[in-house]
Amino acid sequence: MRGVEIPKAGGGVRQLGIATVVDRLVQQAILQVLDPILDPTFSDASFGFRPGRSAHQALRRAQHYVGVEKHTIVVDIDLEKFFDRVNHDILLARLARHVGDTRVLGIVRRFLEAGMMTDGVCVRRAEGTPQGGPLSPLLANLLLDDLDKELERRGHRFRRYADDCNIYVRSHAAGERVMASVTKFLEETLKLRVNREKSAVAHVREREFFGYRLLGGGRLTVAPKSWERMKERLRAITRRNRSAAVERIIAELNSFLTGWILYFRLAECKTRLAGIDEWIRHKLRCCRLKQLKRRGAMIRYLTARGVNRTHAIMTASSGKGWWRLSQTPAVQQAMTIARLTTAGLVNLTERYLLLRGSETAGCDSACPVV
Repeated sequence: MRGVEIPKAGGGVRQLGIATVVDRLVQQAILQVLDPILDPTFSDASFGFRPGRSAHQALRRAQHYVGVEKHTIVVDIDLEKFFDRVNHDILLARLARHVGDTRVLGIVRRFLEAGMMTDGVCVRRAEGTPQGGPLSPLLANLLLDDLDKELERRGHRFRRYADDCNIYVRSHAAGERVMASVTKFLEETLKLRVNREKSAVAHVREREFFGYRLLGGGRLTVAPKSWERMKERLRAITRRNRSAAVERIIAELNSFLTGWILYFRLAECKTRLAGIDEWIRHKLRCCRLKQLKRRGAMIRYLTARGVNRTHAIMTASSGKGWWRLSQTPAVQQAMTIARLTTAGLVNLTERYLLLRGSETAGCDSACPVV
């Protein structure tokens, strides 16, 4: 198994374990047998790495708890390096409840204990289920199903997505009690470690949920950090020193924006998206002007797109910077919204409204029963 570190969105790195082709094949074969056996036994409040379930369904569940049942205080529990700290004996004991074949249990243990090659050195593993293998998500859900069952026994409103668990209560005092008791259960019974710096008891609007922010009335908005990550990505694609053609830049923008709006379609962000659309158009105009560089090339470009020659000369002769120049009437006339749309640029606001319409129409069938 080869160890690979990838950057995390919130900072730091995540350790992945890339199994060999043969190991992946065997793990996938075991997964196809175990998944139909284990998945039906999992809690209805578990949404991560399960067929037919998604982060959007987990968000809908949270909306119900907050907006309908008025549980506006969240106990946000973060497990410290969960996949690296899974106790092998506890995990295999849970697996043995469902699987009686000791040969299968032995194979799974060998996968868990397989050495990881890092910087040319093979390091033995005494704990953890490496991310990157087909079996790891199922085994993670199997271990944390004990937590789900305990929370159900206590009658809590909660939802879990992989190692991200949120419990919804009505008061801060109740949240503190739940945090203390659940932390004790995780650390003493499952031998996992709660990250006390990232875990918190707070009002839902103060926490981030899968890149969203949940407001008191159950409404969803895009979290500030998600907006910043989006704009950083857009700046990278449309940076002015790129030599790529505008058509290629638009294709890269479309690829990113289509996926982004598909994920964040549940949020109420129409006004903000209209501003992002305008900002993107200015960035594209700025890129195109920077590529033209010379005054003569800029005049020919503007006049070829219907700009009065006098206005084209005045614009090209201006001492304004590229960003201010991209906002002049002549440049906007040469690169209108209609022309950028014809060139294939995705309009975020229009795509958002279309997705919201289909989401509303299909919500009854798409959302889980709560």
